[in-house]
Amino acid sequence: MRKPSLNVVCVVALCSLSAFAVEPGETVKPVELRNYDDSAAPIPDFGKKIIALFYGDADVSDMNDPMADALKAKEFDKTVYRGLGVANMQDSKAPNFLIRSIVKGKVEKYKATILLDQNLSLATAWGFGDCNNTSVFIVIGADEKVKYIHKGPIRGAEVEAATKLVEGLVNELKGTTGAAAKPSEPAIAPAAAGAAPVAPTP
Repeated sequence: MRKPSLNVVCVVALCSLSAFAVEPGETVKPVELRNYDDSAAPIPDFGKKIIALFYGDADVSDMNDPMADALKAKEFDKTVYRGLGVANMQDSKAPNFLIRSIVKGKVEKYKATILLDQNLSLATAWGFGDCNNTSVFIVIGADEKVKYIHKGPIRGAEVEAATKLVEGLVNELKGTTGAAAKPSEPAIAPAAAGAAPVAPTP
């Protein structure tokens, strides 16, 4: 029987790896991203707070708005919780200058936390696989471990379950740190219809 060539084996291996994301319980490391002005931007509060991060192809920015809206409605204590969006620029059809311009407007108007991934650095480092035309929602604990991850639309009972999970993590961390309640950040308006999109911000 003829053995498969090394190239074929490598292709199969890469396809297999791209199909799987990092698993809950695994530790992830911080990744440096970019601000709308192209300056370097670390993920804020990484390793300090519960982080709910939406990583989305800019062309499908509204895919997980129901999940983002559910988190916003909870008005979690910002001393122990951080929600943010990361726009996947690599897979977007929109030109980079347009995405940066729209992100700048949203950051300045709504005081949102929206970062940019120009070359799939975050998707690669955290094992998201193919992120074209999709969104990844990931929750990272203050211990830098993945608590929840979902690729694609989150709907119905899954939204409720994920929200309860985040709520439990926030309450647990508040109990550990004795953090005092802090007024919630301003709500972030969804991307305007037809505009070059960005990831939703919880």
